[in-house]
Amino acid sequence: MKKSIFIIIFISFSTLVFGQVYEIGAFLGGTNYVGDIGRTSYVHPNKVAGAAFFKYNINPKMAFRATYSYLPITGDDADADTDYRRTRGPNNIGYNFSNTINELAIGLEYNFYDYDLSTPGKTWTPYILLELAGFNYKYISEEIQPNEYVYNRKNSIAVPIGIGFKSKLSGAFAFALETKFRYTFEDNLDYTTSKVESLNIGKTGKDWYMFTGFSLTYTFGRPACYTNGL
Repeated sequence: MKKSIFIIIFISFSTLVFGQVYEIGAFLGGTNYVGDIGRTSYVHPNKVAGAAFFKYNINPKMAFRATYSYLPITGDDADADTDYRRTRGPNNIGYNFSNTINELAIGLEYNFYDYDLSTPGKTWTPYILLELAGFNYKYISEEIQPNEYVYNRKNSIAVPIGIGFKSKLSGAFAFALETKFRYTFEDNLDYTTSKVESLNIGKTGKDWYMFTGFSLTYTFGRPACYTNGL
């Protein structure tokens, strides 16, 4: 009896460890920010950004994913949709900023359809992405004299959700198109802050940043159960 239980556990463990498919890949795309400065469009990439990721496929419907992203963001009131933003600030020319976000995210990718590169008819699917992200960014802590500021870096978290479409490209390679929306719990990604009088523009809404991109993915496994027969 004990021997039978051991065999069952061994077979189950082997199937879990060796019967999965892994993916590595890279994204190239663009970022945009929504907050107190500049445009308020949620999908309007204006800075080149990139990311690298690793996936552990649980089954043809779901995968765990870990991603590192390098995300420059910028905003300029000159591009805003309202006259108020375009003409506020010193000399009526509005505010502008540039910042860089370094992000690590983990989450679950859920496919609407079964995704299996080895099975005709199952080589493409739309998907949704739910993640938790930790990110690092620069902020202004004080103004030591007019227009001269002290910058520091800070770690925070964001709740990213995303949508995408992926499909087989050739052999073990696939591609995806994806947009992710990050809601942060911070209001100073654009350097505006109530702690510095000249940067206090009276807004309290939290900042967002978005990433829209194209990825190339390589699939592998032992055995490559989703890529046989390519």
